Amino acid sequence: MEKHRGFPGRLPGTDYQFVIRRGLKAGATKLVERERYADRRPPDKRADVGFMEALWLHFGEEPFVRGNLDAGRLSWLFGREVVAVEDPFDPESYDALLRIDVARARISFPEIFA
Repeated sequence: MEKHRGFPGRLPGTDYQFVIRRGLKAGATKLVERERYADRRPPDKRADVGFMEALWLHFGEEPFVRGNLDAGRLSWLFGREVVAVEDPFDPESYDALLRIDVARARISFPEIFA
């Protein structure tokens, strides 16, 4: 499992985790598309913004390996702002390639891409 050095471990001042410390021997937690409803709590929305901003600052438009990025946090963006690069895509692989869909991310997170 690739560890993304310099990537923030969590949203500052919260317990919202962005990376994991150790990988599972049985494989990575499966990435799934999670629906973001408009009535989500403000701290959850801030965590989405913080994670998206960290992805943008760390990777930009370049493809990146999933590595030690937290599956739960990544799943809130997966299938929309973060998309698979490979076909077929293995949602349970630490080596899966992802990238930011910049056009979609600009719409969802205008405060980051202003």
